[in-house]
Amino acid sequence: MATGHNHPPPVDDLHVTVGRRLRAAGMRYSRSRRLVVDALAAAGRPLTLPEILESSRPVDGRALAQSSAYRNVGELVDAAVVRSVFSGDDHARFELHESLTGHHHHLVCDGCGRIEDFEVPDEFEQQVAGLVAVAEENGFRVDAHRFDMVGRCADCA
Repeated sequence: MATGHNHPPPVDDLHVTVGRRLRAAGMRYSRSRRLVVDALAAAGRPLTLPEILESSRPVDGRALAQSSAYRNVGELVDAAVVRSVFSGDDHARFELHESLTGHHHHLVCDGCGRIEDFEVPDEFEQQVAGLVAVAEENGFRVDAHRFDMVGRCADCA
């Protein structure tokens, strides 16, 4: 799938920001949490837990335990470092929170469940802003928006 992912901040800045968020939430930026953040930052797309485990395998061979990955991903979601992305299949997928990577949308494959990030034109975002204004005129507070295109990736087409 084509991707137009916003470029994440430099890794050092990312880790500083994540460390601050975790401290504010009363959490430590542990080695396990850093492995999860590094895996998600390197992927540039939402990953399943098995994909996080596979891509977080450090050079020194001390792999992240599955139970640790589940717990740490949950805690990173609670601290607004990671967010869950719906794919329509049985596997939860996770990515760095949009406040860390920049605003983007998703291409979702109905076949394999893979999700790729993509950016829409500024004109689209301006139209969404108009829709937000209409929603707010009707007493609805909009906190965020998502736009997913669902179809088949090149491997599943």
